[in-house]
Amino acid sequence: MIFVFKTSVKYRKQANFLIRELSHNLQITSCTFDLEDCDKILRIKSDYKISDDVIEILCKHDFFCDELF
Repeated sequence: MIFVFKTSVKYRKQANFLIRELSHNLQITSCTFDLEDCDKILRIKSDYKISDDVIEILCKHDFFCDELF
């Protein structure tokens, strides 16, 4: 499944840190940020339902995160 989130991540350094955090803590296949998009889109591919965990991890690091349907 592919999960898509709107975030408040602005910088590549922040995105790289969060990708490492998400990869370390969750079972994901791939994880990318589109920082050029106005919604700073985070796309994650996983075989598991991880939406709540993703939001929790980003919020823990003081970033806004909301799943898009």
